[in-house]
Amino acid sequence: MKKIFLYCCLFSVITISSCAQQQSQQKFAVTKTDDEWKKVLTPEQFDVTRKAGTERPFTGKYWDNHEKGTYYCVCCGVPLFSSDTKFESGTGWPSFYAPLNKKYVGEREDDSYGMSRSEVYCTNCGAHLGHVFNDGPAPTGLRYCMNSAALNFKKE
Repeated sequence: MKKIFLYCCLFSVITISSCAQQQSQQKFAVTKTDDEWKKVLTPEQFDVTRKAGTERPFTGKYWDNHEKGTYYCVCCGVPLFSSDTKFESGTGWPSFYAPLNKKYVGEREDDSYGMSRSEVYCTNCGAHLGHVFNDGPAPTGLRYCMNSAALNFKKE
């Protein structure tokens, strides 16, 4: 049992560092060192956006937000999602069926945790935002499952 636990821990570290390594190999308009990011982000925001972490479901500040407005990248401030495309997915994370502007929302393969999925990231600064799945509502059939810690919301 101890060996299985150690194997799972090692697997998690390898897959998370692989995702973070992919993130650091791309060039972005906004770049900072980890120390610089830590000065402007909370520990949770840093873990989620810079280390590809995930907040626990039903704990983020926006999963149950029903106000009209725009969701921005917490790291660089570009507009990412509109409340007009937000829907109740039942997952405990804010979910959208489309980005506000695909220019700022990128996707890349994420094979961490033994799953094949598409990671969603900010194309302006490289922040990890969440994942996108093919089980969303019309008109796109997509579910952009985002971390609240990666977003700032501004009311209309």
